[in-house]
Amino acid sequence: MAAQTRLKAIEGIPMLGTSEEALDLAEDLLIQGALPLNSEEDALHIGIAAAAGVDFPLTWNFKHINYAHTKVLITSVIEAHGFVCPILCSPEELGAEI
Repeated sequence: MAAQTRLKAIEGIPMLGTSEEALDLAEDLLIQGALPLNSEEDALHIGIAAAAGVDFPLTWNFKHINYAHTKVLITSVIEAHGFVCPILCSPEELGAEI
């Protein structure tokens, strides 16, 4: 049920491609310990968003992404690569009606 709700919420939103910069960011997020080594998909989610200049990537992942301590670590890695770190938040925090 939750997965269906999430898929419905993103209908009509264009998907971003994976760039070399996004892959580099994702790898470094894992290597630098901003995310657990087994969180490759989470790291790629953030890497793609940062490399593409997304302002507000949305996530319901409060364990590895949308968590205050983790966001500080993520920001330092993203900014070390010369990118502006996007504001990581849930749809509800952005004001979406889900």
